[in-house]
Formats: sequence, structure tokens, C-alpha cells
Amino acid sequence: EVQLVESGGGLVQPGGSLRLSCAASRFNFDDYAMSWVRQAPGKGLEWVAGISWNGHRTYYAESMKGRFTISRDNAKNTVYLQMNSLKPEDTAVYYCNAARLSLGREYSYWAQGTQVTVSS
Repeated sequence: EVQLVESGGGLVQPGGSLRLSCAASRFNFDDYAMSWVRQAPGKGLEWVAGISWNGHRTYYAESMKGRFTISRDNAKNTVYLQMNSLKPEDTAVYYCNAARLSLGREYSYWAQGTQVTVSS
């Protein structure tokens, strides 16, 4: 069974930092682009950042540029999200996602989510 296990969430004060990790197993991690998506209380899913299978290309939602950094270590089957200068509006459940297109079919896996709370 495919697994994506997140860690690193928690409570942090405004202006602080957190680093989320998402460890993958039981699928070929190298073949998948990875993304982070979040859901704030009472709101829908919001895409945060994405990274290509080899880490050479990264993408960010406008409000995260300059504050968040996505990276991956294919040797460890892990994707990271470094979050700096956190704001109360960054409070959300953060999910990592693995996605791949093959012969017109999308393969997508989701982690269980980790809570990030930014509050003084």
C-alpha cells in the first residue's frame, strides 16, 4: 500500500518558521512530481507549491513566494516544505501530494495532513 507520511507541523508564533516533511514509500518516488496543498479552517483546498520529479523546477503560489521553499531528496524519498515568516493566515492543514501522468491516466496519492497553527 502506498504511503505518504507527514511530519513537522505544530504551533508557531507569527514570524516563525517550520519545516514540513513528507516521506514516501511503496511507490517509485522518482517518477512523481510533488506538491503541497493546504486547507484553512472553513475554506477549500489551496495549492501551495510544487516540484518536478528531479527537483529542477519549483513552483509557488504567489502569496508564498519568498517565504516558502519546496525541495526533495529522492535518495530519501522525501519532500520538504520550509516555511519562513509565517503569518496567522498560514494556519491550515497541510497535505503533500504525489502526482504522475502516464498514458493519459493520472496517478495521485495524498498524505494524511499535518496541522500548522500560527498564533501568538
